Amino acid sequence: MSIGERIRELRVGQGLSLTELASRASVAKSYLSSVERGLQLNPSIQFLNKIAAVLNVAVESLISQNEETDSQLDDEWLNLAKEAMDSGISKEQFKEFLEFQKWKQHPGKS
Repeated sequence: MSIGERIRELRVGQGLSLTELASRASVAKSYLSSVERGLQLNPSIQFLNKIAAVLNVAVESLISQNEETDSQLDDEWLNLAKEAMDSGISKEQFKEFLEFQKWKQHPGKS
């Protein structure tokens, strides 16, 4: 699913017209329309931030190419991951934490 298709799906799902979303996000209606129709394939991060804020979703949910991930990761998980990254936790530290948690649940397995 493309970025534009995701935006349209979320917009319609929330009962917003194209005009309403464009107005609330302070973006040009014509530009939003071109994104939704797939004519504009690479919208700016500023545009996506504005749209995501109005739709109350993470920007990542608009740009993710993996639909399976979209359904499995809700905004709370994404926010937790962002918080961990912002606090300075490295991927390696996070992996070590997960391994420790697995070990605590099954101490005999290594």
